[in-house]
Amino acid sequence: MIAPRIYIRFTIVVMVSAQLILLLLFAAIAAQAQPKKPSPVDGIWLGTLHAGQASLRIQVHVTSDDVGKEHCTLDSLDQGAVGLECENPKLNGNEFSFEVPLVHGSWSGTLSGDGKELHGTWSQSRSLPLDLTRQASAVEVKPPAARTFDAALPPVSAAGLEAVLDKDLASAEKDGALGPATGAGMTVGVLKDGERRVFAYGAAKPDSIFEIGSITKTFTGLILAQMIQQGKVKLEEPVRDLLPSGTAAKPEGQEITLLDLVTQHSGLPRMPDNFQPTDAQNPYADYHAANLYAFVAKHGVAKPASAPFLYSNLGFGLLGQALANRARMKYPELLLNEIVEPLQLKETSITLTPEQRRRFIEGHDAKHNPAHAWDLDGLAGAGAIRSTASDMLKYLEANLHPDALHARAFAMSHELRADAFPTMRIAFAWFSNTDSGSYWHNGATGGYSSYALFNPKGNYALVVLFNTSIGGPDGSFADRLGEHISQRLSGKPAISLAP
Repeated sequence: MIAPRIYIRFTIVVMVSAQLILLLLFAAIAAQAQPKKPSPVDGIWLGTLHAGQASLRIQVHVTSDDVGKEHCTLDSLDQGAVGLECENPKLNGNEFSFEVPLVHGSWSGTLSGDGKELHGTWSQSRSLPLDLTRQASAVEVKPPAARTFDAALPPVSAAGLEAVLDKDLASAEKDGALGPATGAGMTVGVLKDGERRVFAYGAAKPDSIFEIGSITKTFTGLILAQMIQQGKVKLEEPVRDLLPSGTAAKPEGQEITLLDLVTQHSGLPRMPDNFQPTDAQNPYADYHAANLYAFVAKHGVAKPASAPFLYSNLGFGLLGQALANRARMKYPELLLNEIVEPLQLKETSITLTPEQRRRFIEGHDAKHNPAHAWDLDGLAGAGAIRSTASDMLKYLEANLHPDALHARAFAMSHELRADAFPTMRIAFAWFSNTDSGSYWHNGATGGYSSYALFNPKGNYALVVLFNTSIGGPDGSFADRLGEHISQRLSGKPAISLAP
C-alpha cells in the first residue's frame, strides 16, 4: 500500500512539472512573438556633410537586436558608396556614436528631445558638423559598378612603366581625375631591381612637394623601432610613462602601451572629443600638446578588455608626442634626427624652407576647388609630413634594403603583429596582405592624397603623390593608381583607371 502512494505522489509531481514547463514554454513563445521595443535611434537618418564647397548626402540605417545592441550601416549617396558597415555603435542615454572603419571615419552626437534629429560631428581627416534627420523611407542608390581590369602585361620594369602609364592614364587625363579643368597634378615614383624613375602628370613637376598625410604614421612607427633599438623605450611600455607626470592616473587593469598605439589596437577613438578647430580649412593647426594631454587626462589610459583594430589619428598623434617627450625634443626635430638625416631625405620635413614652398603644389578638394594646406602640431605624428616622390623612393628603398646600422629597426617595424582590415595584418603602421607580400599605407589631407607600397618578394616599391583629396565611390585615385602600378610591376591584370 505504501508503494502505490509514493508512486502516485511522484506521478503528480511529474505532471505538475510538465505543466509548468509547458506554461514557461508558451510564455517564452508569446514573449518572442511580442515586437521588441525599438531603440530611440532605430530608423533611417539623412543629413548633408559640407566639406569646403562640396556637399555630400549621408544616410545612416540604425537597428537594434533583441538584447538592445545597436547595428548600423552608412551610405554616402553622392559617392555611390552603399552599406558601409559601422563598428562600435553605442547609445548611452541620448548620446549616440559609431565608427566606419572602411573610410577611417566616425560620428558622435546627441538625439533631440523629440527623437527626430541627431545633432553631431563627423570625424575623418578632420571634424565637420553633420546633423541627421529621421526619414520615413530610405533614399535608394545604385551601388557603384564592379571594378574592371585591364589585361595583364608581362612584368613591367621601372624604365618601361612611364610608357605603359601614359597609355593607361590617357582617359583620366582627357576627362577624368587628371583632366585639364581639374587643376590636378601627380608625381609617380617607382623602384624595381635597383632601377629608379620619377615622372609627373598634370600640374605637377617631378620635384613638386606634396602633403603625404597618414603615410607619416609609418615614419612614426620607424622612430619607435629606432628608439627601441637605442634602448630609449620599450615596446610594451605604458604610454603613460612617456607623458608629463600626473597627466593620467594608472588604471586598475590593462593600460595602453606603445605597441597598442603603433598597431591601432589601443581602444582610443579616431579623434579626440576636444578637437574643435577654429578654421575648418586648416583644422589641426590649433590642436596642441596641451589639448592632447587634456583629452588623455579626461579619457584615461585604460585599455579596454576588447580592443579590436580601430584606425586612430589620435592614437598615432599621441605616440608621436610621447616619443618626442622621451627624446626631450619636438616631433619635427625627432623626425629629423631619427629618419631624415640618417636617410638623407633632404626634401622631407614638416616645415618647408622658402625655396621648398615655391615647389609646394597647391592642393584641391574632392570637387577640384583649391584647398588650404594642413599644419599639424599636437597630432603631428599622425600626418604632418611633406615630401617629394624622389625622397619617398629613398625612404621606400631603405625599407627594402636597409643599411647595417638600421637593419634591426626596419626589421622590427615590418613584423606583422595584429589583425587590421579584412585579409590584412598590421606591422608598425604598415598594412600587409600576406598573400602578396606587399606593405602599404595611404594618406589624405584636405587637398592631397597619397599611396606608398614596397614588396620585398618582388624587390619593388612605388609612391603616388596627388594634389587632390579623396573623392568618388572608389576612394582616392592615388589608391587606385598605386594598386594599378603594383599590378603592372608584377604582371597581373591591372585595375582600370578609366573614369
